[in-house]
Amino acid sequence: MGTDPAPPTDTQRHRVVIMGAAGRDFHNFNTVYRGDPDFEVIAFTATQIPKVAGRSYPPALAGPGYPKGIPIVSEDELETLCRRNGVERVVFAYSDIDHASVMHKASIALTAGSDFVMLGPRRTMIEARLPVIAVSAVRTGCGKSQTARWLSQQLKAHGLRTGVVRHPMPYGDLERQRVQRFTDRADLDAAECTIEEREEYEPHLRAGNIVYAGVDYEEIIALASSESDLILWDGGNNDFPFVRPDLHIVLVDPLRPGDETSHHPGEAVLRMADVVLVAKVNSAEPAGIKQVEDNARRINPRAPIFHGASPVRLESPDAVHGKRVLVVEDGPTLTHGGMSYGAGHVAASEAGAGEIVDPRPFACADVAAVYRDYPHLGAVLPAVGYYPSQLTALAETINSADVDVVVSATPCDLSALIEIEKPVVRARYEFADAGSSDKQSTFWSFVEKFLDECGLRGT
Repeated sequence: MGTDPAPPTDTQRHRVVIMGAAGRDFHNFNTVYRGDPDFEVIAFTATQIPKVAGRSYPPALAGPGYPKGIPIVSEDELETLCRRNGVERVVFAYSDIDHASVMHKASIALTAGSDFVMLGPRRTMIEARLPVIAVSAVRTGCGKSQTARWLSQQLKAHGLRTGVVRHPMPYGDLERQRVQRFTDRADLDAAECTIEEREEYEPHLRAGNIVYAGVDYEEIIALASSESDLILWDGGNNDFPFVRPDLHIVLVDPLRPGDETSHHPGEAVLRMADVVLVAKVNSAEPAGIKQVEDNARRINPRAPIFHGASPVRLESPDAVHGKRVLVVEDGPTLTHGGMSYGAGHVAASEAGAGEIVDPRPFACADVAAVYRDYPHLGAVLPAVGYYPSQLTALAETINSADVDVVVSATPCDLSALIEIEKPVVRARYEFADAGSSDKQSTFWSFVEKFLDECGLRGT
């Protein structure tokens, strides 16, 4: 029989495990536990992202209470870890997971004798000295980044220096990634960024934005604040912001109606919203748009609702028409986000592709593992490249496929990272303001009112 952890003595620190996926978990530690002498975080657990387990959170980041750093282990070890070490508290700290699965994780912790805890916005949000606009969503793949890019251009047109602070993706050397500042592709190369990082950073850099990211967000926000007039938080997955927003924009997806109330922390994020943006209205069915609007009004009646479109543009539609096509999609939208296809598939179909070829018969081992882990995927290839062997497998899969042309809908320049032996046509998708649900105003006019209130118009 399992035994519950023994209560601590007066001199013993309360033992904690933080469940994460190399992002929110580190932030929760930094903001709540790093400087608290009453608690000892004995481990992080890791999931979702390959090859995170087996590393450690380094002493330079963990602080003087952790001279050996903090180990990062597989989430599969959670129950054993808790029982063996008398863990009193398990802190859940990652995103884009359905509500039922969260409670399955809780049940494991409770069975091991530990409390199951979630840290909320009040405990973990950093206060910035500048106005903050945050872009969040109820699921991965709603269109946060293209919305943030569009906002950055509008703000730049108003003469505002906008510091784009991106949700973390620290998949490499954590100490080296403590504070990151990107201005061009050379910075991405120097940081050895993965495809997943490049998908988020490259489009901002092309738009002339400076992107800030990393591990220690108090330092990151301080740096961005020293160089900007306003902070624009570009969220990740469906997490709530690490910095307290003055205007919180939350996207809902009418292509996945119902998901806005079925996933953690997406439902909480929607309840926090100052304004709701229904994305992809150009490609969604009216019933889906109505359902997400009704759900948003029901759980957050104070937030106004606006519409946004996501038009997709192929660089060369004629090169796709009538051809055998392999579609490469944005990775996290398909994997964590649960979509079976993305913008590339839509663009290839609209261009009259003769056949969209299923990549699975050509998949190399590392890519085949992705299809096994995410069986919902359709006849598209997610752009996965968290580590070099996965990137090599992606190239081999593409080059082995019996196709005429590759449609690449990943926001990064895939051809600059791997050698592709077939013609590549890029699919680009951006945000377009489609007005309010009652057609009486625009999303940008709502943002302009916020700028007026902050004294930022005409800066």
